[in-house]
Amino acid sequence: MTAPSTSSSASASPLLASPNASPADTTHQTPIARRIDWLVDLAQRHGEAFRGPETWLERQRYRAQHPSAIAGLMCMDGRVNLALATQLPAGIITPFRNLGGMFNLGWPYLSQLLSDYVSTQTQSGRRVLLLITYHWSRGERKRGCAGFHYRRDDSLAHAWAIHAQVSQLFGHAHQSVYPLVCGFETDEEALLLHGPAGEILDLAAFSETPPPTSETGAGTGSAPDALALEAQLVRTLPGLPRPVRADLLPLLLGNLAHIAAVRAQPARELAIEHREWVICLGRGFDFLHTPNLALIIGPYSPDLAQPIRTAASIIHSNMHAGRIPADGFLLLTSMPYEQHGVERAGAALRSRFLAHFATQVIAEAHPELVPLMHRRCAVLDWPARRLELLPD
Repeated sequence: MTAPSTSSSASASPLLASPNASPADTTHQTPIARRIDWLVDLAQRHGEAFRGPETWLERQRYRAQHPSAIAGLMCMDGRVNLALATQLPAGIITPFRNLGGMFNLGWPYLSQLLSDYVSTQTQSGRRVLLLITYHWSRGERKRGCAGFHYRRDDSLAHAWAIHAQVSQLFGHAHQSVYPLVCGFETDEEALLLHGPAGEILDLAAFSETPPPTSETGAGTGSAPDALALEAQLVRTLPGLPRPVRADLLPLLLGNLAHIAAVRAQPARELAIEHREWVICLGRGFDFLHTPNLALIIGPYSPDLAQPIRTAASIIHSNMHAGRIPADGFLLLTSMPYEQHGVERAGAALRSRFLAHFATQVIAEAHPELVPLMHRRCAVLDWPARRLELLPD
């Protein structure tokens, strides 16, 4: 099992709970109604923990000390939990998650969404660190990314293609938006940074004795460790602006501490079997950091039908193989909003549209699944991380 984080926020909140130690391990074979109740309760507990005063103050304090905005393009795989692996306070990293970690900045909605995010941050005087992630496993090829057929080289090539698009969109100097290609090795939950000229900073190999975390759980480490890591960071990413480097360093030190905690675990069971029973379509699924539970499809691609068909095929296969009960699966749609009124109403309309669209696609591709589908539409109060189910 994955070692628990030593971060204070991790111990007090389900937000940073270890992805391989989930109650889902004991619920995936229960009746569908109980599984849905468990999922809704998980979302509620996540929101309550996120809104807690201690968690809120920790975020405010961290942002004051490290002003760079951080966003991550990542796979929907629940094992890729950057907040846990870096011991950052919850809510610091803005996630963009999609099936297979596949993105294209030519997609109009994604391009506009990312541009709006960068504009909001830079107007506040903040630089943006954009983590372009892929994931893989050292110990077993098939614990890698199924979206790329477990081929790490293909995942990495896709990440570099996104890097080139980010440079085209926001500038090649990378002074305001710095794109960083970052591998996530899921066995030890270790980060691997790729430099522009082929340099690599593999945190799993950086130190046999990673530095301890600070009392805040931000992973500040001891001065010699921090200095050695910063020197290596300069060599790997020579064009990284100094203010962003200062704000990236806590992530890396936190990851070293997390790797040490993972290695200290006497026996770890690494999830490999796919047993997903939820199709999530939209945005706002931060509470789902559990492996092999949900297939998350971001609303970014102009062709949403293809990933929906893929997800439905996986659900059908899981039922046929007995990996999940054949009594039903959940289609959950969600769209976020930041202000009540028109913005919330628009999010509700989009969420219901996504549910209707996905139902049509599934009915055409797998009509036998329609009687087994349990549909829930939701909106997410983004500042509070409060998931609100809509009347059907």
